[in-house]
Amino acid sequence: MAATPAPPQAPPKPTWDPSRPEPPFPWLRPTIRIRLTLLYGGMFLIAGILLLSIIYLLAAQALNTGNEPLFKIVDGEAVKVTSDNCPAVNGTSDIPLPEFNAAISECIDRQRQDALDNLLSRSLLALLGLAVIAFAFGYAMAGRVLSPLGRITRTARAVAGSDLSRRIELDGPDDELKELADTFDDMLERLQRAFTAQQRFVGNASHELRTPLAINRTLLEVHLSDPDAPVELQQLGKTLLATNERSEQLVEGLLLLARSDNQIVERKPVDLAEVAGQAIDQVRSEADAKGVEIRGERKPAIVQGNGVLLERIALNLVQNAVRYNIAGNGWVEVTTEIQHGQALLVVSNTGPVVPAYEIDNLFEPFRRLRTERTGSDKGVGLGLSIVRSVARAHGGHIYAQPREGGGLVMRVTLPI
Repeated sequence: MAATPAPPQAPPKPTWDPSRPEPPFPWLRPTIRIRLTLLYGGMFLIAGILLLSIIYLLAAQALNTGNEPLFKIVDGEAVKVTSDNCPAVNGTSDIPLPEFNAAISECIDRQRQDALDNLLSRSLLALLGLAVIAFAFGYAMAGRVLSPLGRITRTARAVAGSDLSRRIELDGPDDELKELADTFDDMLERLQRAFTAQQRFVGNASHELRTPLAINRTLLEVHLSDPDAPVELQQLGKTLLATNERSEQLVEGLLLLARSDNQIVERKPVDLAEVAGQAIDQVRSEADAKGVEIRGERKPAIVQGNGVLLERIALNLVQNAVRYNIAGNGWVEVTTEIQHGQALLVVSNTGPVVPAYEIDNLFEPFRRLRTERTGSDKGVGLGLSIVRSVARAHGGHIYAQPREGGGLVMRVTLPI
């Protein structure tokens, strides 16, 4: 019986990236290290040549000054001496020889010292001028070399603002900076695809869930409209209708949360005071039924954004402030104003005492204060998550802090 042949082995995995062929001479690649080496080496060489040339010219001038004769004999018969550089021997003919030689030596030393001092002072001035030129030239060249990093930084800041469509697209030599920019562009491309797929999935799922929920609501309303239906069936229908309404709110909240995570492309002037007033009008009946007073001064605060999403911020905050409040004698204070160059929306309310360590948990989806995920009829647990997401999409922030005596103070800041 013939032996079973062994299955063919898989080819070894290549150790290089097939999509990026290696250059034939990688050591000749114009890398940043080579370019900086040539740049600063050339600058040092040019500066050295200039400095040597200046020192040579200064030294030649100093030697020329040092070679000037100290004295001249103007009368050969009487041996009369005149000197501009050595006044000690000027016009003397009967000075003793030792004193004459000593005066000449002293004058030579002083003349040499003057020449050296002059050379040193001019060399320092030349060095200072070269240093200023070198720093200015180095600053300009460093800015030119590092300009791609500034472009990468600006793109990263734009991406941090939820604009994943930005790309660096750096051109120039194939060096480390271009490789970094290309890698960053590839990463942004993958992130945008993943983010778009996630948003599409949530949106499609929310839309697909709307249809059966709408059909269920219609069927339940039709059965509840039958006057001959038994009481038990009507009670069951009302319970199922409330559950169906809660599911619809959950789907709408998920859809709004998915949409608000994107950057706001179309922005229009929106007055937060008007937005807060509309939200108060929608919650007024619920607040009156619970005995909660809504008050506060709303000053004009115009921002650039999406009016529907900004209204959702105010509506969610006011609804939470009314629902999680003291029945009978509670209050909700809603104020808007411009403060420190930003639009400010503040919603304060009375209510149960909120521990400071639970503040961050309130902004997580499906999280409520000391309640189970499905154990409350006050909402679906997405209100503050939507508020935070919409505020971030508009470039703003939301801050929450416990109020002394119970309740919360919610502050939403938006750029104007």
